[in-house]
Amino acid sequence: MRNGSFCRSLAPVISMSGSLERKTIMKPLVAAALVSMMIGGARSAHAELPVGQAAPPFTLEASMGGKDFTFSMTEALKKGPVVLYFYPAAFTPGCTVEAHDFAEAADEFHALGATVIGVSMDDLDKLRRFSVSECRSKFPVAADSKGIVTAEYDAKTVGATHANRISYVIVPDGKIRMSYTDRSPDEHVSRALAAVREWKTAQKN
Repeated sequence: MRNGSFCRSLAPVISMSGSLERKTIMKPLVAAALVSMMIGGARSAHAELPVGQAAPPFTLEASMGGKDFTFSMTEALKKGPVVLYFYPAAFTPGCTVEAHDFAEAADEFHALGATVIGVSMDDLDKLRRFSVSECRSKFPVAADSKGIVTAEYDAKTVGATHANRISYVIVPDGKIRMSYTDRSPDEHVSRALAAVREWKTAQKN
């Protein structure tokens, strides 16, 4: 075979090889771009309501110490600030830690005139047990099984199967005083307590 013919016979092979190489390189780049877009979208979807915005009023069925009642945000605000925290699911490790932390700080919140209420997309039957064993009958947890209130507070996950971990402090005028989002439960209680204390101090001046 002449050199020219040999080169021509290799051309399709080289072309195919180059095409495969480009596809091999492009696949991870496209995948990385998609992941970046998903993360960016998730961050936007997980952004909490801003400080200063009016908090949406709501009523939900709740349980405290295993006893059911109807929680009303409007009625609670007549008594003082409301610490409203959304959490993914009862009895999961992080949510159990957070419930214990809020239970331990419950007396401090009450002394400041604040009401604590946890909200998840669990059903009420599950939350009856959670309110006793993990919340230690110190504060109520409300069932938002359809995720309507969770969505109003920008706390619903992208998949809409559970809530994000978001805490709010809402003061009696109905405005959001503090909002905080973090998967870790570690700082939600301390930040909420600091915000309530700050508000309480401001009322004295």
